This record gives sequence, structure tokens and C-alpha cells, in this order.
Amino acid sequence: MTAIEQARKMSPTNATLNKTAILAIILLSYVMIVLDTSIVLTGLPNIHRELGFSDAELAWVQSAYTLTFGGFLLLGARAGDILGRRRMLIAGLALFTVSSLAIGLAQTPAWMIGARAVQGLGGAILAPSTLALLQTTFPEGSERTRAVSYYSAVAGIAASVGLVLGGILADWLSWRVGFFINLPIGAGLILAALHTIPEPARKPGQFDVAGALTSTIGMVALVYSLIRSATHGWSDPATIALLVASLALLALFIVVERRAAHPIMPLHLFASRERAAAYAARVLFLGAMIGFFFFITQFMQGVSHYRPAVAGMAFLPATLVNFAAAMVVPQLTRRYGNARLLAVGFVIGLVGMIWLSQVSLGTTYLTGIGLPMVLIGLGQGFVLSPLTTSGISGVAGKDAGAASGVVNVAHQTGSSLGLAVLVAIAAFGTSGLEGTELLAHRVSMALTGSSVMMALALVLVVAFIVRPHRATIVGTDARPQNAS
Repeated sequence: MTAIEQARKMSPTNATLNKTAILAIILLSYVMIVLDTSIVLTGLPNIHRELGFSDAELAWVQSAYTLTFGGFLLLGARAGDILGRRRMLIAGLALFTVSSLAIGLAQTPAWMIGARAVQGLGGAILAPSTLALLQTTFPEGSERTRAVSYYSAVAGIAASVGLVLGGILADWLSWRVGFFINLPIGAGLILAALHTIPEPARKPGQFDVAGALTSTIGMVALVYSLIRSATHGWSDPATIALLVASLALLALFIVVERRAAHPIMPLHLFASRERAAAYAARVLFLGAMIGFFFFITQFMQGVSHYRPAVAGMAFLPATLVNFAAAMVVPQLTRRYGNARLLAVGFVIGLVGMIWLSQVSLGTTYLTGIGLPMVLIGLGQGFVLSPLTTSGISGVAGKDAGAASGVVNVAHQTGSSLGLAVLVAIAAFGTSGLEGTELLAHRVSMALTGSSVMMALALVLVVAFIVRPHRATIVGTDARPQNAS
């Protein structure tokens, strides 16, 4: 009998849930997903040289992953509801692990981009299962708030740690090692899941294939049109055609979801203004943050001439502060409320992003990069957990998979679409510039775009999350006074 068969035999279908062990599996699975989103960033210059990527193609190392991730997340969430969340967790882990091996062995740009796309598909199967299992394992209230805080904390921490680890591995060993380490981790998590996590009851239904195809193809076309505009301009007929086609497909997706018997994105999830604002704010926030990671990595290595390991460690101000902030979120939430903490986090992060957008050829690390990073890390630590809480607030158990899918779709769509938008913004005003001056200008323009995204997200949070919560509190306080 194999180890997997033994683990399956001991699966605790009728046993008492070990919530700590289940939470550990959920968090480690999510860490592996997020880590690979960021670990590649500090290795990009080495990947660029070693595999022969062009400047325009390089963004696809990240976009191929986030596009398939975001495009198939809703279908992955629905599959978890129908086929079983533990089963899809294991399937996602297996696909993610095998594709990590393929990425580590990549020899050409096409190989790398293709393997990253498959890895994104594995993430699309895995991620919604982790959040849905978290929702069904921990009841709404303080227990779930704590679990969601840990879940969101590891997302921010893993993203920052991935930047540090990716730089060190790229400099001292090889960028490939960052993907090879997924092999033992993935295998261990599969065995642990078989042994620890019971299979929740499945829900009857059908797959919304039309919705998955229209949303995925529409997003791919939209991102490609934005990235293409950076090199071909907005007068290019192919760019315009792709943009029009993408908008038409995304509009068709909404029509399909309205009519589908079992939609992959139930539109009633957006009936709550708080949830809808949380999804939109997450898209904008992740778009801003991917710009920070992607462009500052290139600035430090291309303008400041840091080695990859030094560039990775230069992110420690954001990483350490992010970790510290995320750890105190549960206590701060109980004291000040989810909405207020969310707004404060956005304000702090926005100040840091505006400060960082002033980078130029003469920028020094301490005052121009390190200190703004502290604010960005603090803002990220305060924002992600409250955003996740608002995104699944009031969701019924039957919609747990769909709601977790939408949260993750917003996360990955923000990364892929945000990076595409910022690549296009970075191309403005570059005429006559070259070398490090060109790169410094592109980074400054992109981070200015990130600042605008964060400002828009802050407006949404204040208008649809903070003010309604304040009105509810005032109304609650007022009623007893009037009654007396």
C-alpha cells in the first residue's frame, strides 16, 4: 500500500476536526501560491538575460501566471463546490507542483511563459479551495476573523519574503531554485491534506463553461492590448481591435452570468455595496502593489546597480513592517473596527507610494526607497485582512466557494491588469531618453500610476465601507437615546 493510499484510508471523514492542522495546511498552500508570484520578480533581470526575453516579453513572465490564475479562478471555485474542496485542493497542489518543476527546467521564453500559465491554472484550482475550506472550517465571528487575519497576513508576508528570497537565490544559486523548492513542499502538503482534511459535502450543479471562456479570453485580450500599446502605440489597429474585442467579451460574460443556471460568478454577491467596493478596491490595491514590486526591483538593479541578493534584502523594510502590522490586525480590528483600520491602512500606503514615485537617477536608498517602503509595508499589513473580511462579509455557506473565488479573482485580476496598465503608463514621455535615465523615468511614471490606483481605492473604501459602518454605529447608538 502506497503512502497516499494509507493517508486516504486514515482520512478523518468522521473524526474530530483538527482546526489548527487544517489552518496550517491552508496557510502553507496559500504561501506557496503567493510566494511564486513574487519570488520571480527579483530574478527577472537574470531570467531576461539567460532565456533571451525582450523587454516587452518580460512582463508576460508575470502576466501569463496571473492571467490564467485570475481567468480560471471562478471555474476553480465552482469545481470545488461540485467535485469537493479537498479533492480540488489536492489537484491544485499537484498541478502547481509539477508546473513548478517545468518552470525550473525552462530553456526558452515560450517554455517559461507556457509553464507559468499552467502554474497559474494550478493556482486557480488551489486558491479558492483554501479560502472556502477556511470559511467552512471556522464559523463567522472572532474565530473566523482570526483565521482570515492569518490568511491575509501570510499573503502579504509571503509576497515580501518572496522578493527577498528570490533575489538571494538568483544571486547566490539560480532563479530556478525558487521553483524547485515547491516539489517537497507540494508533496508534503498533499499527504497532509489527505490525512487531515475531511471532504465537505458536495453541492449539485453544472460548470459554467461559457462564463469561464468569455471571462478568461476577454481578460487575456484586454491585458495583451494594454501591454501591446506600450510598444505599438494606441493608433495601432491590432491594439484597438484587441481592446474592443476584450470589452465585448467581458460584456458578454455579464450577460452569460445573468442567464446561467449555475454561474461561476453569482451576480448577487455584488448586491452588497461593502462586498462590491471591497472587490474593486482589491483590484486597484493589488494593481498598485504589483507596480511597486515589479518596477522598484528593476530600479534597484538597473539604476542603483544592486546585485539581486542586495535588491531582495532591500525589501526588508516593507517585509518586516508588513509582518508586524499583520500580526496585530486581529487586536486592532476588535478595538477600532474593520472599516476604520482599512481606511487608515490605505492612507498610510498611499503616502508611501506617492513618496516612492519621486525616484530619479539621484535617489538614495534611505530617504527615497527605504522609508517609503516602511509606509507601504505598514499599509499593506493593515489593508489585506480587512479587505478579505469585507469581501466575504455576510456570504451564505452555499456561496462560500463562489465568494472566495471572487476575492481571489480580484486579487489576481488586479495583479495582471494593474501591471498591464502600468506598463502602458510607463511608456509615456520616454521620447529621447535612453539607458538608466529611461528606466528611472519609466519607474517614476509607473509608481505615479500606482499612487492614482491607491487613491481611487481609498475613495471606494471611504464611500462604501467606512461611511455605511459609521452610519450604522451612529444609528445604533441613537436609538436607545431616543427611546429613553
